[in-house]
Amino acid sequence: MKVRIGIAPPPGDTPVHLAGLAERAEALGIDSLWLSEIVHGPAVEPMVGMAYALAATRRLKVGTGVAILPGRHPVRVAKQLASLAALAPKRVLPAFGLTPARPAEREAFPVPGPRGAVFDESLELLRLLLRQERVTFHGEFFTVENAGVGPLPAKPLDIWVGGSGERALRRAGRLADGWLASFLTPDQAAAGRTAIAAHAVEAGREIEADHYGTSLAVAATEIPASAIDAIARRNPGADPAEIVPVGWAAARDLIERFVEAGITKFVVRPAAPVPSAERWLDEFAGHLMPLQS
Repeated sequence: MKVRIGIAPPPGDTPVHLAGLAERAEALGIDSLWLSEIVHGPAVEPMVGMAYALAATRRLKVGTGVAILPGRHPVRVAKQLASLAALAPKRVLPAFGLTPARPAEREAFPVPGPRGAVFDESLELLRLLLRQERVTFHGEFFTVENAGVGPLPAKPLDIWVGGSGERALRRAGRLADGWLASFLTPDQAAAGRTAIAAHAVEAGREIEADHYGTSLAVAATEIPASAIDAIARRNPGADPAEIVPVGWAAARDLIERFVEAGITKFVVRPAAPVPSAERWLDEFAGHLMPLQS
């Protein structure tokens, strides 16, 4: 299985730094750059940032890690992704989630029904639009007649999803091409992988063996309070040391444990703002890129 390790911008980073971050990542041979959905703050909007970073580079893959799909119309999302794939072939990595990590941001993504059901239907329609030249679809929440967003990618885009609850794992197996987890221990990620694979089999599908990933925040000297609070909300009872490594040696060890658990794609970010993003990237490249296969 291919182990690939990408990066995400440091917390609180502003759009003005994105081009430099992407260019430096490409110069170092880093696999990918991933942009999160944070509405109330300085972070770049992920779809806009993906387009900008792709235009600033020639080889770097860029993804959303993760963007919120319910609250975006799937036809417009399909059009955006098809356009990006035409402009930057084989470098667009969309991953979507159910709801913003910050509860106050949910109002920015209004949905026409139960959020989980809207997500499922959105994924179904999105996949059709990115695989068929013309689509007619009559769902509970969306209806389109003879819609097309082409030209379509020569190879259909892989659509990944996040989430770790039972419904999220079922969604990943039934409707997605990959899974990008967060705030899980290696054992929990292994259990999630097993569940997703089983749901895929039930649906007559198969998720590629190296299409299971996780986001990983790396702390410099100690786990910041913000990360501890996030873990308490997202994974109550989990040991923060099992989720946020302190230092590069601990990060290497944790990634190796995840790989043993069947997780092979990683999105690594600083757990807190850093004095120099360029220095952090250099350290990342020296310590973690050798783990790739």
